[in-house]
Amino acid sequence: MSIPATSPRQRVVSVDLLRGIVMIIMLLDHTREYVNADAFLFSPTDLSKTTAALFFTRWITHFCAPTFVFLSGVSIYLQRMRGKTGTQLTRFLVTRGLWLIVLEFTAVRFALFFDFDYSLLGIAEVIWIFGVSMIVMGLLVRLPVWVSAVFGIVLIFGHNALDAIAPPSMGGAAPGLGQIAWTFLHQPGAVPILGGASMIFVAYPLIPWVGVIAAGYALGQIYEWDTDRRRRFLLLLGGAAIAVFIVLRWSNFYGDPSPWLPQERSGFTLLSFLNTTKYPVSLLFLLMTLGPALVVLAFADRWKDSGAAAKVALTFGRVPLFYFILQLVIAHLAGVVLGYLAGYDVSFWFTNYPFSPTVKAPQGFGFSLLTTYLAWLVGLAVLYPLCRWYGEKKRASGHWLFSYM
Repeated sequence: MSIPATSPRQRVVSVDLLRGIVMIIMLLDHTREYVNADAFLFSPTDLSKTTAALFFTRWITHFCAPTFVFLSGVSIYLQRMRGKTGTQLTRFLVTRGLWLIVLEFTAVRFALFFDFDYSLLGIAEVIWIFGVSMIVMGLLVRLPVWVSAVFGIVLIFGHNALDAIAPPSMGGAAPGLGQIAWTFLHQPGAVPILGGASMIFVAYPLIPWVGVIAAGYALGQIYEWDTDRRRRFLLLLGGAAIAVFIVLRWSNFYGDPSPWLPQERSGFTLLSFLNTTKYPVSLLFLLMTLGPALVVLAFADRWKDSGAAAKVALTFGRVPLFYFILQLVIAHLAGVVLGYLAGYDVSFWFTNYPFSPTVKAPQGFGFSLLTTYLAWLVGLAVLYPLCRWYGEKKRASGHWLFSYM
């Protein structure tokens, strides 16, 4: 028998559960960056140097940002279902968006570097994307939902056509407005500010990430459907995304600037096939990650009572911003503590490393992949009671300020 559509006042457990799963994986990625020795030597997706274990440790974390961003769009629609008027939702999205941009260059920046040297103002990463996208969504929520759907699909599927456009010339030491706009919109890079006294490094340009949130918002309509219909649709949509990924990737026709190539080492041809581009994020990267995420979301309703693992994921998934900032601190501390105990000079972890041209990591710094995984598990054990405490406090209070964290 079909279960009725989601109550407007209920939290959608499947969304929280999937969000929590990818947030657990997110800590692994950041722990790897601060702890793993290979992270200081080469990219884990460099097929000439990596191992399969290291590659897949990095590859599985590719699911984090697209799923996290997409579910934020779904959550915006759920806010609308809970009865917020258009004016209320716009006000909330714009103010929260501005707040997230401030957090990116203050709290998140400090968690990444543990210093106050603002020659690097910060890195425009995922929280920055949330902030700007929420401001954009503050406008889109006043329009019919199909407008967000079209906006999202056009950006997601069409943005790789921009790869052929040469970015405007830097034009000397001071970039022009065209170069700055291009960097923030489409091409990662450094943007000097304050007359060159400081810098922002744009890791996540707005396109197509703002389209991912808009598409998630449009998909949020399915939570007004009954469970069986919603599950069938998610399976169909997720399966279609996976199929399109396989066809486009196999053809090397469109959707990623880096084609896959046959490799000499056994099994590495598969790694090449999966090695899609994240900076800037490609269409194939999004199809490769969001397709399986939609399939998992289709079944997540059935897993909500699946024991301790689901409980942990739900605890994290219900306090996403609190968890995000805290897990950066935990990952950073892992690098500091392990390095100190191993006898390294860890002062570089209190600087703008690796963005400072004068700061280097100690020779040989870093630990094995096994140690990285153990540090990740310890980090989760530390995070769980803190997130559980905060989640209970958030639910008990109900104060509007908690909606900003």
